[in-house]
Amino acid sequence: MNWAETFRTASDAIRANRLRSILTMLGIVIGISSVILTVGLGQGAQDEVKKQISALGSNLLIVSPGSSTSSSGTRGGFGSATTLTLEDADAIADSTVAPDVKQVAPVASGSASVTAGETNWTSSLVGTTNAWLEVRAREVSSGRFFTTSEVDSGANVVVLGADAASELFSTPESPVGQTVEIDGAELTVIGVLSSSGTSSSGTSEDDVVVMPISTEKRLTGSTTSSVSTIYVEGKSQETLSGAYQEINALLLNVHGVTADDADFSISSQASLVTTANSTNKTLTVLLAGVAAISLLVGGIGVMNIMLVSVTERIREIGLRKALGAAPSLIRRQFLVEASLLGLSGGLIGVLIGYVGAWVLPDLIDQPVSMSLLATFGALGTSLALGIGFGVYPASRAARLTPIDALRSE
Repeated sequence: MNWAETFRTASDAIRANRLRSILTMLGIVIGISSVILTVGLGQGAQDEVKKQISALGSNLLIVSPGSSTSSSGTRGGFGSATTLTLEDADAIADSTVAPDVKQVAPVASGSASVTAGETNWTSSLVGTTNAWLEVRAREVSSGRFFTTSEVDSGANVVVLGADAASELFSTPESPVGQTVEIDGAELTVIGVLSSSGTSSSGTSEDDVVVMPISTEKRLTGSTTSSVSTIYVEGKSQETLSGAYQEINALLLNVHGVTADDADFSISSQASLVTTANSTNKTLTVLLAGVAAISLLVGGIGVMNIMLVSVTERIREIGLRKALGAAPSLIRRQFLVEASLLGLSGGLIGVLIGYVGAWVLPDLIDQPVSMSLLATFGALGTSLALGIGFGVYPASRAARLTPIDALRSE
């Protein structure tokens, strides 16, 4: 019997007991589809995190102030202090002190009620320098960004985020050239930012009003040079670690503190991605482990049904051996049958997984990323399950002697 005849015989045996074969494959189908969707959800979450982090900017370091302590001894969280200043930003921008730093954008942030005509909208207020646009890897969809001279002079100009612009100006007319009012001051809209989406913290990057930091200080009545964040762009991804060390050493020296009591913190995209992906991978492994139990149950089902098949076909096995079939041929026949059950279950499971990946994002608002590696891995696993759990029944059939097999009837 050649391989073609072996596959034909195995297919006929499976079709002869369709319902039993379908029920046998069910465990593998559920397991494979669960693994496919679990891995897809995990990969989709990681891709979403990378997308959100990349929206912050390229080669970005984020310098945040430390925690504050009230007169009663109560400590606030990181970022609650006012330990970073414009002077710190200028020092970091000095190429002789931090040669691996390309650009620096200090930010003073808050929220403000913005009025345009009869429309009122509360948005995030960002006071910064003209370097912010490039450091944060943002683009202007219409109009322009403010210049260095406008920052120095404290010009009454603003650049709106996409969401803020749509909320304040619902008409088709471009917001550029129109005016908005913040705290009684009229400011001219000189540009609108391209949409960037949601940040890693879950806040909208598009619901912002960006203005020169000098203008923001004047409108908020701030008389200090403190800033809430300093965004630093490294010269390249390879030198980002060097920039980190340079900034850390500089601020420790300027603030007169040690590493143990530092009044600032520095974070990078890499650390944010690593932390977020570590959590996602843990959940993915946990869910994949649960799905693997279904695969184990499916494999046991294949072994069970193959043992039943051997018992039912003892006379057939005896006739084949009496006609000269070698034990290896009998073993091969049952292994092929078990493999077809496993592979068929895997194919159906992959199909269901892809259908789920197409439907789920609309239902749970979570991306699902499918990969060819996971698909072929799932098919290989299902085939391995069929072969692995079919070895014992096939070996049992191969060990039967012709006289015992024929006498069993």
